[in-house]
Amino acid sequence: MSTLMLIYDKLYAAFGAQRWWPGQTPFEIALGAILTQNTNWENVRKAISNLREADCLTVERLYDMPQEQLAQFLRPSGYFNVKTRRVMAFIGFLVKNYDGDIENMRPVNTSLLRQQLLSIHGIGPETADSILLYALDRPVFVIDTYTKRALSRHNVLDFKRSYDEFQQLFYDALPGDLQIYNEYHALLVKTGKLYCKPKPLCYGNSSIIECPLLELDSCR
Repeated sequence: MSTLMLIYDKLYAAFGAQRWWPGQTPFEIALGAILTQNTNWENVRKAISNLREADCLTVERLYDMPQEQLAQFLRPSGYFNVKTRRVMAFIGFLVKNYDGDIENMRPVNTSLLRQQLLSIHGIGPETADSILLYALDRPVFVIDTYTKRALSRHNVLDFKRSYDEFQQLFYDALPGDLQIYNEYHALLVKTGKLYCKPKPLCYGNSSIIECPLLELDSCR
């Protein structure tokens, strides 16, 4: 068994299914992927709740909304002026290319969709892949800081290696299974939040047990 599959099995046994991504519709999930940049999910949830409560969580409403008004709705997510421009860029992309409906993206092949998403202002590889995986059900593996930190601490790959190098590692070691990619990324995020912090908490504390990966020979 590969090291990556061993890590997956241990995390799944410890934490169970995570059933990501939080969101009621593919469009909401895509918005969440953009808003979660440089913040935590609780702040994103508040921003999305603002839009939902104002009955503005649609492409049509957001497309017609003044930028200043949208910024106020997105304020809880942090960097709200920057994120407003990014959300507006994504909305404009949907309207121009897919008649304002994210569902119209589904027939397009994954490689082309990824290129298109990366061409949108403020959308990088992690955000693009999050949209592909969680909103559009494409088997792509999302790489984030939690993933890089956990793997580098277990001597799988150096933290400084590129996004593409980390991603290819998963593609080479795992079956191309949408559900595994979905759960594995979510499990690594949970591990990062609980244990694999900038200052590691491998042995737990009064509220959590020790990290399920602690027994791996490669742990450092």
